[in-house]
Order: sequence, then structure tokens, then C-alpha cells
Amino acid sequence: MNHFLLLGLSVLATAVGLYLIPFCKKAVLLIAMMSVFGISYGIMDTGGNVLILTLWGDKGAPHMQALHFSFALGAFLTPILAKLALGTTASPENHTEPHLHPAALNRSPEADPGLLFAAPDDLNLLWAYAAIGTYTFVVSVFLFALFFMKSSKHEKSTASAQGSRRAKHHRALLCLLFLFFFFYVGAEVTYGSYVFSFATTHIGMEESEAAGLNSAFWGAFAACRGLAILFATCLRPGTMIVVSNIGSLVSSLFLVLFDKNPLCLWIASSVYGASMATTFPSGISWLEQYTSISGKSAAFFVIGGSLGEMAIPAVIGILQGEYPGLPVVLYTCLGSATFTAALFPVMYKLATLPLDRQEKENRRSKDQKALPSNSGL
Repeated sequence: MNHFLLLGLSVLATAVGLYLIPFCKKAVLLIAMMSVFGISYGIMDTGGNVLILTLWGDKGAPHMQALHFSFALGAFLTPILAKLALGTTASPENHTEPHLHPAALNRSPEADPGLLFAAPDDLNLLWAYAAIGTYTFVVSVFLFALFFMKSSKHEKSTASAQGSRRAKHHRALLCLLFLFFFFYVGAEVTYGSYVFSFATTHIGMEESEAAGLNSAFWGAFAACRGLAILFATCLRPGTMIVVSNIGSLVSSLFLVLFDKNPLCLWIASSVYGASMATTFPSGISWLEQYTSISGKSAAFFVIGGSLGEMAIPAVIGILQGEYPGLPVVLYTCLGSATFTAALFPVMYKLATLPLDRQEKENRRSKDQKALPSNSGL
């Protein structure tokens, strides 16, 4: 399918889901709406990366960083805006629930058992979803406009980016990147989801201080992704991955060693968030340098990241509840950082071996053409 059409439809489905979610009065209906929302989000996650690779190829590292910076910026700002819109004292963390209004307490959800759709008790909640849904709808309109615009510039860009090259270990690289993103995304979401609860239960922080710690992690994450747009113009993706792996490994090690020290927790959390920021977009740009990434290939390793996002936080949440005295969340971050730091050299070796042979053959052919016997002298 046309990339702009597919992205436009997925964003439109997201907007419709955002409009309908506040009105759902049945759990089954809400599950259906959230499933549609998840499907459309998965299409956007994969399709956005593939579109950038199609338009710019291995020259699209800054654009890839910009795309993922927008995700980080939204993850940082949206909970704050939602908190302001709801007018509650709730924190944007995983376990804190907003205070219910008296009207919501007085009304019983079983009052109308046959009702499928109805306005929510809190109208601020409705306006928050409606605002985000309207914003998403406007984005879908722009994507549909790009679909109907048949510009020669786009055709030339697409044609120039379609030159296929395939590494000798193409499938092995995809499988390794699948594992790489599985542990990386799983660790990122695990720490971002549980740092608030961990700080209040394990360290004994006040909720306001723990909320600031959570904001420090995501703020450093978003800021470093913004800076990565500039870094990507002068640094190779592989270099950025190595620097990110070292930063993640060192910061997670300090988190484990000084898990009871609030100051170390603040500093290491910020460094950890900054180190995790550039890994995902840099990984995609790095792979594009050595082998062409099709829609199927991108979907494969994005599924790896999505599985890590789903499975690792769930398992760690259970283990942390079973062993509250141990910093299981920090152990997970250190283990994931160690695994990804050890895995990337293997990926690099597999990716560069075929290229080294190709470069040697190209050099031999150039040398033969430069010989006097071949030049007609």
C-alpha cells in the first residue's frame, strides 16, 4: 500500500478511538476500542520508520532521530498536560490514580446496565481525549493530502531510495536486532514505568520527589533525543549506539551499587534516560547502512521491541512484588544493558564482514582498470 495512505488510515483510526474511548460504558467495548488503538499505533510505529527509510535511505539518520524525538516529547509532555486538564493532584506515573469527583462517586455504573455509550461523569476527561483526538485527526488530514499530491520530487526520492542491497547475513542481523530491541525497549519501559513506585517503596521518597525523579528520567530522555538530531549529522549511527550502550551500562551499574542513595538515584536516572534516548532510531539507521529494510523487516524488529515492552514490565512487576526488598527493577536494567552491550559487537561483525569483501573486490577492479595494459597504453 501507499505509505501515506496507510499512515493516514492508521492515524484516522487512532483519532476515532480517542473520541470513543471516554464514552465506553462496557468493559468489552473498551477492550475493543483499545485493541483498535493498539493496532493503529503499531502500524504508525512501523510505517513511520519505513517511510523515512524509503524517502532518505541511509542518509535519513537525522530524520529518524527527529521522528523518535517527537515520541519522547509527547511521552514527557502529555501526562503533564493531561494532569492540568483533569485538574487533579495525580502524578503521571503508573500506579497513581486521579482523585474521583463526588459526582463520580455518587453515580453507580450499573444504573443503566444496557447502555453501551454515554458521556463520562468527568467532562474534563472528555475534553482531554477530544483535544488529543482532534490533534490526531489534523495529522491524518495532512497525510491524506500528501497521498493525493503527486509530486515529481517524491517520485524521484522514492526511486533513488529503492536501490536494494542485501547483507550476506541479512536474516541473522534481523534476528539479532529483534533480540536487541526486545531487551532495550523492555528495560526502557520497565524503568520508566516503575521508577516512581520503586522510589517510594524501596527508597522511601515522598510522592512529590518521586514524581520529580520520574520527570527527570523522561526529561533527559526527550532532551537527548532532541540533541541527537544534531549529533546524527556528524556522528555515525554505530558510534551513537556504542556511546549509548556505555552510558546505559555505567549508569545502571551505579543504580545497582548505590540503590539506597537518593542523590545517586537522581544522577544515574538522568544519565540512564539520556543514554537510552538514541538507541532505537540509531539501530534502525545503522542497519540501513548495510542492508535494505523492507516493510516486513521493519515490522519484524519492531515486534521485538513491542514484545519487550509488553512482557518484561509484566514479569518484573510480579517479581518486584514477590521480592520487595530487592531492587529487581535495577537488576533488570543492568542485565539488559549488559546484554545489548555484548550483542552489538556481534551484530557489527556480521554486518561488516560481507562489506569488507565487497570493498576488496571493488578495489581490485579499480586497480586492474588503472593498469597500463588495460588503459590502452
